Amino acid sequence: MTLKVYTSLLLLFLVTSVWTRTVRQVYDELDPEHWSHYTFECPRECFCPPSFPNALYCDNKGLKEIPAIPARIWYLYLQNNLIETVSEKPFVNATHLRWINLNKNKITNSGIENGVLSKLKRLLYLFLEDNELEEVPAPLPVGLEQLRLARNKISRIPEGVFSNLENLTLLDLHQNSLLDSSLQSDTFQGLSNLMQLNIAKNSLKKMPLSIPANTLQLFLDNNSIEVIPENYFSAIPKVTFLRLNYNKLSDDGIPPNGFNVSSILDLQLSHNQLTKIPPINAHLEHLHLDHNRIKSVNGTQICPVSIAVAEDYGVYGNTPRLRYLRLDGNEIQPPIPLDIMICFRLLQAVVI
Repeated sequence: MTLKVYTSLLLLFLVTSVWTRTVRQVYDELDPEHWSHYTFECPRECFCPPSFPNALYCDNKGLKEIPAIPARIWYLYLQNNLIETVSEKPFVNATHLRWINLNKNKITNSGIENGVLSKLKRLLYLFLEDNELEEVPAPLPVGLEQLRLARNKISRIPEGVFSNLENLTLLDLHQNSLLDSSLQSDTFQGLSNLMQLNIAKNSLKKMPLSIPANTLQLFLDNNSIEVIPENYFSAIPKVTFLRLNYNKLSDDGIPPNGFNVSSILDLQLSHNQLTKIPPINAHLEHLHLDHNRIKSVNGTQICPVSIAVAEDYGVYGNTPRLRYLRLDGNEIQPPIPLDIMICFRLLQAVVI
């Protein structure tokens, strides 16, 4: 009987110790001076996880207004609500905000109080996708690194809106209402460190003007682009990923060496009106040409080097780097021509 009591007490002690240690580990991550804030300074509509004290989760709550944001918050989640306005009052104390997610609300340009965004000096990421914006909001925080405005109604980009955003690396404007006239020669001026520009699913008929020189990824799918201007890519010498799927490009709309660009590693031209494969560079690794009007493939003609030279290259020689070639949805009949395999020794997949 005594042994059973001792065993029960020992078990209770161990369980209590483990529970106490687990709770203490959670709260040891927090500054003891601010425990009261974590307990009481949380908007009643939101969730403040003790293990992540810098985050405030107010998503999917049916909110029509932004609640007062505590000073400690860095990461603010307000997506999937009914918010129509962004005013200065909720952000009076929120001077440390790095991240705001306002996707899937009902925000209009008139609902954004003038200057409220630019006053968030430390903001790095701003998500305003799936709202009702008709133009890019301005002014914006100068330290911003990512701006996501997809699936709005944006048809206008105010002059100089990006001029001070030197730190911006990603700009997403896809699925809006942009026309060629929406993009002027100085629209993207100031975006000296931009790496990804997404203008897919708009109403462009021409390639956009003055893309920032450091752009690595350019997405222009689902527009109505017909022509690639001569030497267009010389102005963006670092472009690596280029997507032009679902446009109206024909053979006549592509200059003789339009895509013969050494920086491009991934080229996507699916769902266009091409009848032949355009000249490519030996550095290209992925080529998507499915769902065009191509009837045949001549490896001798498309090989970036002469076939005779390609035959002399060993597996580890200076051979063209193409690894993936997609040609399905055309009028090409198998088998794959032998000269394709001779030229592109590194090919791992060909889809016909």
